[in-house]
Amino acid sequence: MRQLLSAAARTRILVLGDVMLDHFLWGKVARISPEAPVPIVEFDHESYVPGGAGNVARNLADLGIGTELLGTIGHDDAAARLKQVLAHERIGCGGLLTCADRMTGIKTRIIAHRQQVVRVDRESRFEIDDATVGGLVAQVEEALPTADALILCDYAKGVVTQPLVNKMRELSRQRGTWLSVDPKPAHHLDLSGVSLLTPNRKEAFELAGIQDDGRNDPPARNALLLRVAEKLLGDLQPALLLITLGDQGMLLCERNNRPFHVPTAAREVFDVSGAGDTVIASFTFAIAAGASPVEAAIFSNYAAGVVVGKLGTATVRPEELLHSIHLQKLDS
Repeated sequence: MRQLLSAAARTRILVLGDVMLDHFLWGKVARISPEAPVPIVEFDHESYVPGGAGNVARNLADLGIGTELLGTIGHDDAAARLKQVLAHERIGCGGLLTCADRMTGIKTRIIAHRQQVVRVDRESRFEIDDATVGGLVAQVEEALPTADALILCDYAKGVVTQPLVNKMRELSRQRGTWLSVDPKPAHHLDLSGVSLLTPNRKEAFELAGIQDDGRNDPPARNALLLRVAEKLLGDLQPALLLITLGDQGMLLCERNNRPFHVPTAAREVFDVSGAGDTVIASFTFAIAAGASPVEAAIFSNYAAGVVVGKLGTATVRPEELLHSIHLQKLDS
């Protein structure tokens, strides 16, 4: 872990996809509204952090990795706020293209007593046009020669289109650059031939077109889960498939090798939102820093274990990773 973390400052990763602004309203509930059977949240404070692909970039930056975020924003106040928080997080945002016909996505979460009361989404969901795809491709072409990896983040908000996927796959192959993809099955994109796919269990079954029976057998002996993994490896031909399994950890799958199960490293779970962002960010970094796939899976599992113990879209810092391993050693 220390060897990998020491390589962070020498590593540069590009993150491309649906960029959002996460807005949190924090308060407490003391009574129910007389107007309707809903809680009244007494406001305390608010905070903003990068969301969507921005949260993946934030996870990388908090590990000390040189990070560049690419995507689209609107011509609005939220875009200015997003750039402000990205600068605070030391994330490059020169690759964010302003689109007059799109708004900057905002997810507003109201939190009271460490629980989410409600979420309000304001966003554009239609696909970007050819000119915008061309603009993003040009940004990647300029930045890719000095990058160690590229992460493509699809949240089905319209930025990750099939032409964009095709071009990213082509550019990555030409450069020999690692390409990780966080899939969104409902989007029905051809994601074949990438370096890494990171679906959760639900997404893996949807991608494979197989009905989940809900059985919680040990992952390495779960026949239906293994069938799903085998089908995805055969159909989509990724170099690596990493299926995240919540409290069962994650399953690393590779053609011609037995699946490797990593039990969860989480000590307590407050909030799983954003855990997938942590996994794809930390796994990709570990590979770029020279880790083997198994080492990268263990690294990302520890990172996710720290993040789910926090409230809201969170990240992990190097000292927290090392402390997590120290606690695991004490437990054993």
